[in-house]
Amino acid sequence: MQLEMRKVKLNSPEIKRIYFEAFPPKERMPFPMMVGMSKLWNTEFLGFYDEGLPLGLAYFAFNRKMVFLMFLAVDQSFRSKGYGSAVLEQIKRKYSGQKIVVSIEPCWENTEDREVRKRRKAFYLQNGYLETGYLMKLNGVTQEILIANGAFAKKEFCRFLFAYSFGSLYPKLWLQTV
Repeated sequence: MQLEMRKVKLNSPEIKRIYFEAFPPKERMPFPMMVGMSKLWNTEFLGFYDEGLPLGLAYFAFNRKMVFLMFLAVDQSFRSKGYGSAVLEQIKRKYSGQKIVVSIEPCWENTEDREVRKRRKAFYLQNGYLETGYLMKLNGVTQEILIANGAFAKKEFCRFLFAYSFGSLYPKLWLQTV
């Protein structure tokens, strides 16, 4: 496996297809907005390729202390072959001095896709991410927060999102109750 990273452009139809297949409409950002935001100093939108074949994507914001991985997806035909772990490893290597935060759908009992959510969470835990105990509501969607490379601090994360979004994102965060 020889992963190649490329910046995603508007004319990246395979990456766009992977993105639209992986995320439900209520969780997506507009694709052109993501490409536009990735031109800023603090945002990356990367496509991942193996021998020229597009296999996945990662979209994230960062500063000197933290990375927030907002979207990570691997094409269905490449799943369970180590590509997702390889993508996470490349991101960890590139941002080795920063905390890496990811948010996922919670694995609540009465959720119809609970098994998929449990597999997703297990994937991150197997790749060195830890539970923070926090939930977040952002754009009407509740997410569980996981972290790698350090301890989670609620105020630090909220300040990060607020600064990244020029004041337009200030999520509600709370500790989950068992």
